[in-house]
Amino acid sequence: MLDTTANAEVQALLDRFGAALEAGDIAAATDCFQDDCYWRDLVTFTWNIHTAEGKGQIADMLTAQLAATRPAGWKIAAGETAAADGGVTTAWIEFETGVARGYGLLRLIGGRIWTLLTTMAELKGHEEHKGFTRPLGARHGAGKHRPTWKEEREAEARELGYTRQPYVLIIGGGQGGIALGARLRQLGVPTIIVEKNDRPGDSWRRRYKSLCLHDPVWYDHLPYIKFPENWPVFAPKDKIGDWLEMYTKVMELNYWAKTTCKSAKYDEKTAEWTVVVDRDGEEVVLRPKQLVLATGMSGKANMPSYPGMETFRGDQHHSSQHTGPDAYKDRKAVVIGSNNSAHDICAALWENDVDVTMVQRSSTHIVRSDTLMDVGLGGLYSEQAVRSGMTTEKADLIFASLPYRILHTFQIPLYEKMKEIDADFYAGLEKAGFWLDWGADGSGLFMKYLRRGSGYYIDVGASQLIIDGQIKLAHGNVKEIVPDGVVLEDGTKLAADLIVYATGYGSMNGWAADLIGRDVADKVGKCWGLGSDTPKDPGPWVGEQRNMWKPTRQAALWFHGGNLHQSRHYSQFLSLQLKARMEGIDTPVYGVPETWHLG
Repeated sequence: MLDTTANAEVQALLDRFGAALEAGDIAAATDCFQDDCYWRDLVTFTWNIHTAEGKGQIADMLTAQLAATRPAGWKIAAGETAAADGGVTTAWIEFETGVARGYGLLRLIGGRIWTLLTTMAELKGHEEHKGFTRPLGARHGAGKHRPTWKEEREAEARELGYTRQPYVLIIGGGQGGIALGARLRQLGVPTIIVEKNDRPGDSWRRRYKSLCLHDPVWYDHLPYIKFPENWPVFAPKDKIGDWLEMYTKVMELNYWAKTTCKSAKYDEKTAEWTVVVDRDGEEVVLRPKQLVLATGMSGKANMPSYPGMETFRGDQHHSSQHTGPDAYKDRKAVVIGSNNSAHDICAALWENDVDVTMVQRSSTHIVRSDTLMDVGLGGLYSEQAVRSGMTTEKADLIFASLPYRILHTFQIPLYEKMKEIDADFYAGLEKAGFWLDWGADGSGLFMKYLRRGSGYYIDVGASQLIIDGQIKLAHGNVKEIVPDGVVLEDGTKLAADLIVYATGYGSMNGWAADLIGRDVADKVGKCWGLGSDTPKDPGPWVGEQRNMWKPTRQAALWFHGGNLHQSRHYSQFLSLQLKARMEGIDTPVYGVPETWHLG
């Protein structure tokens, strides 16, 4: 039976809210919110990814943006029913602005808005051709000298970047660049993706051979084409590489493999980039209007510099360059680091009869994969969720609807439950001497990822090897590298034929420094992090991921990256921002934060 009471409550609030907005009555609009309130906007009102916290910030945003936005038509989304649970009423909503159609999620407490998510679904007059408006494909009738689909694609490949320029150039052809390229293709935005590797998917294929996704399949779909129902829960790296290559082809992306960028410069007068690339030995000059760095959070390796590294007689390399254990059977290996890559590499080395020691320099958060899937992700991303009617798109919006300021309060109870479920597992790790943590405030993996992008391991078996002593454990920082091993600050010497530096990655704006210049990188500042004032995420609070998927302080420069989930979800909003600019739609941006930290 429909909850008509909840429906009536929500629609009455939406009617009042919508009337206030149409009248330009900001006081009446903010009165629809409770004092403790949050409005997270993905592009519709702010042309940004921005969260307003509290009535004062909401009033400031509306004062700046309301006249240009022209919102109307607020209602419960078609086919949806509001639900009341535990004093909170939740409803999917839809609305329009002057240039777009929006979709969102509303939570009410006591008849007033507690959290509001507004997202841009499509631009009016620039909708994707799908469903009833999908392309016909076949050309019925007769006509002389008509090109075939294949001939049109070949002509596009010959011309784009040579006789006509792309509107968008995406540097980086991994999952992020490919997902964004697919969105832009569907919106009719001329785009080239450039990638240094030989084939799409090589950024996965070239990693250590035991690598698998640690996130489950329901969390990792790409836009438009979901993984089939028999796809493994945790896909091996080469299988993901093949999927990305297939996806690039069937989505008709203009993908330049074997291409490296040599330089990029922005001309403020012409509002145009000049980007020089080497395409398989041919120098090509591209002049896009928009430049997207999709080089990945795991793209720029942090390679440490320890005294004596040049004296080491064995093999040493960063984890990103580690191909696997095959060459090291019956030898000694030291892995510096204790997060995901370090655990995976240590486990693979042990499986290949390598004597391996992990050097833990600081505490690490660990959560068992099965428990994370059940407790942390099961409600949104699981087979049970799918069977109960949850779609990927709804799951993404539910997760996005919780403002980062309060997200940790929802995460803490989940990780307390995980700690209880796996108490014996954690006791075993601590007995083995492993330094555990649960995040700065006990909020666990997701907040660590959002705040710093590191400091955790999703356990798929390596932890038991540590508990059993099969992977040896050492603690402390490295003092020096000697010809036959590693010396720690406490004087401990670890003999090694192989040293793997699983020491993480730098901020994405390091690529901007290399390609465009340090001045531009410093203008943009650090990428990633929320300003939570927790380890590796210095304050002040900015409330959203720094510089990601939204305007930066450098005109026409964008950053796109993250895991498969984020590449899928945020590519929608970045593509709409780029499409609007191509079409000359006014995009008054609100809320670009100050640059507080250099990358």
